[in-house]
Amino acid sequence: MKKYQIIYADPPWRYEHPVSNSRKIENQYPTMELEEIKRLSVPAEENSVLFLWATAPKLLEGLEVMKDWGFNYRSCLVWDKQVLGMGYWFRNQHELLLVGIKGKFSPPPPSQRISSILKEKRGAHSHKPDFMKQFISEWYPDKTKIELFARTNKSNLFQKNDWDTWGNEIKSDIDLSTPPLAITLKKRKMKEYEIPNITKK
Repeated sequence: MKKYQIIYADPPWRYEHPVSNSRKIENQYPTMELEEIKRLSVPAEENSVLFLWATAPKLLEGLEVMKDWGFNYRSCLVWDKQVLGMGYWFRNQHELLLVGIKGKFSPPPPSQRISSILKEKRGAHSHKPDFMKQFISEWYPDKTKIELFARTNKSNLFQKNDWDTWGNEIKSDIDLSTPPLAITLKKRKMKEYEIPNITKK
């Protein structure tokens, strides 16, 4: 399997206590349980970096996933969506982009480092701003890159798209099939995150 130096991931986190049935995440797209996300075979090089999106309620789960995928936490970025969302303690207006490294991997050059708070108005549900992938491409033009749980193959920002993608809504560039996960999903008999290229028996 091809491996990558840069992993960019936006997992379909499952929420146990939705505000209402009409606002369930599953109404937008299928989700995965924490253990399923942790078991994913991430195609990372021995020296690589992970950029992992997590919401405020999923911060601890995000750190668990990072550790199970073999990365050590280093820093995070805050995306200010500039629009109030839902929430129990606070009405969430931000998401976190966690950064972790595996082995040895250098941060961006000092002249290219950006603020830890970036502002861009929220768009379609779950869509992340393209600026982050653009920054990563500028920081690491010669590194191999993949977006996990991608919902589109291309970005209008890139004249040359140097990203591979994997997800259930697109034609994936690689196969991360894991039969035990597929079997688990089938047994649940519920709306599931489709694992590409698996024949379920």
